[in-house]
Amino acid sequence: MLNKVEKTKKKIRINSTREIIVSHGVNEEFIRKESSVQIDTIPEKIEIKEKIILEVAEVAAKNDFEVYIVGGYIRDYFLNRPRTDYDFTVVGNPLEFADLVAKKFNSKAVIFERFLTAMVPLKNGIQLEFVGTRKEEYQENSRKPIVSNGTLEDDLKRRDFTINTMAASLNQPDRGKIIDLFHGRADLKEKILRTPLEPNKTFEDDPLRMMRAARFASQLNFQIDNGTFNAIKKMSHRLKIISQERVSSEFLKILSSEKPSIGLNYLYELDLLNKFFPDLQDLNGVEIRQIGEKQVAHKDVFKHSLKVVDNISSESQNVWLRFAALIHDIAKPKTKRFISSAGWTFHGHEEIGARMVEKIFRKFKFPMEQAAYVEKLVRLHQRPMILVDLEITDSAIRRLAFQAGEALDDLFTLCKADITTKNPNLSIKYLKNYDIVRKKVIGVQEKDKLKEFQSPVRGEEIMKICSLMPCKAVGILKSKIEDAILDGFIPNEYDASLEYFLMNKDSWLAEIDSKEKRFINQDQRL
Repeated sequence: MLNKVEKTKKKIRINSTREIIVSHGVNEEFIRKESSVQIDTIPEKIEIKEKIILEVAEVAAKNDFEVYIVGGYIRDYFLNRPRTDYDFTVVGNPLEFADLVAKKFNSKAVIFERFLTAMVPLKNGIQLEFVGTRKEEYQENSRKPIVSNGTLEDDLKRRDFTINTMAASLNQPDRGKIIDLFHGRADLKEKILRTPLEPNKTFEDDPLRMMRAARFASQLNFQIDNGTFNAIKKMSHRLKIISQERVSSEFLKILSSEKPSIGLNYLYELDLLNKFFPDLQDLNGVEIRQIGEKQVAHKDVFKHSLKVVDNISSESQNVWLRFAALIHDIAKPKTKRFISSAGWTFHGHEEIGARMVEKIFRKFKFPMEQAAYVEKLVRLHQRPMILVDLEITDSAIRRLAFQAGEALDDLFTLCKADITTKNPNLSIKYLKNYDIVRKKVIGVQEKDKLKEFQSPVRGEEIMKICSLMPCKAVGILKSKIEDAILDGFIPNEYDASLEYFLMNKDSWLAEIDSKEKRFINQDQRL
């Protein structure tokens, strides 16, 4: 016989006062939307229509299991968001139940017996996750919990935030009835993130939840309540025990949200950012120099970068374009100089920043196939502005078109997002000039077939003509041909390129040989 749900509704201790304090200095620049959720309209029971969930309920009924759908599904139901989380809590044996569900869907359950959890993958890519009503205990320096049997309340209170602790029964006659032991509906209405237990306990169990607070704040445009906020700041050092893969996953989810600056600001204010991305943290702040009676300051590069990310997020869902926007000025602290006659300068920050990209990708364990794209955008993000300010030559346009390649449109999207001036006249001027440059670059790119441009005379032919083995000289010779095409000396055609190469190869080889001998002599003197 099924356990009565009412038996699980014991009196519990809520983590802290329900006072709402929303001013941490973190969201003061953002206008918060009015909540679409009204507490008096949140029902005690929801209508479950999804076929997948109803079929899970059917398996539960046939086999006498007490089952609840929990967490993100309920939260997103009330927020009118797409529901993609299918997490179920089973009172009884979740592994046995997962096997029964797997048979129903012609699938095979993936069992994690030690943790009393199971996952059933479906053909459409959806994953159904099942856990038992369990207790979890964590040792100080480990993320592997000691799991034991518990009650429904034990399972719900081990979750991260109250808005994720709600459950709905799948059993008749109570199907859809909401179990809300930790006032999740109230916090949905107040747009507040708070932990179901004392915050220290929740974050001690899994420190990644501290980053999840910033992520949910960014995705849902919620505030973090005062007690939770202070606990995260105090415990931010615990993030070090979390694997880089999990940290990076949460970071990308923040970057993929509608307004990433909300979550990124929280990472900074909560002392989390400097634990895993100190180079980004170092962008924060303004330095002022006194020149006579005049104070000379540079902009806060951190705030500027967040504004650029928000700008680009309104134009593109491409998370790697957003990441390029975030780190486009990453090398400014390394290149910052003050010159009395010129003020603050950051010469070469785009090139040094581009060279940092690969190291950042390896540290974050990001997919390396995206590194070249981000590196290219960081390296070139100043180039269109230079073309705006100077008289444009065909050679300069050709080089930009060649270097940007397939990323050209994204480069101009980044350049436009980089306009954060509060002067509307300047903004209009820059945007108009960028459009002029963009049209010229695209025109040259298409006319000269530069999108995937490389020397028409390939390396293998150069080696054969010059009797060379694979070496650095081959690349230099190819570059000479490419430079001639980009500078307009010869057309982007094979015959013209071969003729130009044959005419100049001896002098180029002599130049390469001379440089190599000079370097050898310098090394010998050293």
